[in-house]
Amino acid sequence: MPGREAERRGALCLGLLLHALLGCGSAQPPAACPAPCECSEAAKTVKCVNKNLTEVPPDLPPYVRNLFITGNRLDRLPAGALSAPRLAELGSLNLSGNHLRAVEAGALAALPALRQLDLGGNPLAELSPLAFGRAGPLEELALRGALRKQDALLGLAALLQAGALRNLSRLELADNGLLLLPAGMLGALPALRHLDLSNNSLVGLRNVSFQGLVRLQTLNLSDNSLGVLRNGTLAQWRGLPALRRISLSRNTWVCDCAIEDMVAWLKESDQVEGKEALSCAFPEKMAGRALLKLNASELNCSTPVDVPSQLQTSYVFLGIVLALIGAIFLLVLYLNRKGIKKWMHNIRDACRDHMEGYHYRYEINADPRLTNLSSNSDV
Repeated sequence: MPGREAERRGALCLGLLLHALLGCGSAQPPAACPAPCECSEAAKTVKCVNKNLTEVPPDLPPYVRNLFITGNRLDRLPAGALSAPRLAELGSLNLSGNHLRAVEAGALAALPALRQLDLGGNPLAELSPLAFGRAGPLEELALRGALRKQDALLGLAALLQAGALRNLSRLELADNGLLLLPAGMLGALPALRHLDLSNNSLVGLRNVSFQGLVRLQTLNLSDNSLGVLRNGTLAQWRGLPALRRISLSRNTWVCDCAIEDMVAWLKESDQVEGKEALSCAFPEKMAGRALLKLNASELNCSTPVDVPSQLQTSYVFLGIVLALIGAIFLLVLYLNRKGIKKWMHNIRDACRDHMEGYHYRYEINADPRLTNLSSNSDV
């Protein structure tokens, strides 16, 4: 009996050992990491930083959720460079500082989980309106310093207007040297909550519509060249129920009569961050004055200027002057009617004598007989 028990135990141990060996043999090897990159399967992260890459590595591990490809020399991002079968879980993609000049149609269309994209620091010259396909799940887009060329800005405007990024909640367009935004650029972003337009050269917002941004919470317009905010813009901001923080610092505010309505809005609004520090830049006599401390007498706005009525008054006055000049001219003609009539008759007689002499000479020159007769008489 003890011998049989020992045999059973030996067989059981051998079976367990074989099972363990077979289990280890059938286990899948860990996914490979691209040679120039650093990978962490635990953190679901791959970093390819400053590796002089000229294209996206084709053998990225399928577990990656956070992908950093920065400081390289990619130049272009073609369609298929990032595909869903390999990167179905990719949620955050950082492609900043890669010397990218073009993002082609479909380049980012096959990433169903992509929520965050950073293209900052790239000298983009082409941004295809179909880069994300017809619609993308993207929620955050950073383009800091990437839209210094007009074609790239127009490509982004077309992309946004087409509704390809309707889920976008954060849009960063800082440090692009923008003077004006294309009309209607922000009209198809109903989910947008944070908009950063700081450190540009914006001189006005007249062609920018904020009406569709019903969820907008923060708006950064600091470090621009804004001189005044018009009533239309102020009215749109008042109508945005979620807008709680507006940054307007370090702009070149022009403190003349046109800024009176903006000053009144600042005094009553609780949306503007650090409004106490806003100050005049022009004219020189007003430089440094706090906007909140300005009053109408300093702005020379005691008498409101109605431009249409002023123009109408000018036109009426001009008409009166022209009518008076016309009446004087007619009066002079009437008083000198006899002299003018005699002068006209003299001119008529002089013209008739001149034409008769010309006609006589023409007849002589045209008739050879008269020409010979004239020559003989001269002899």
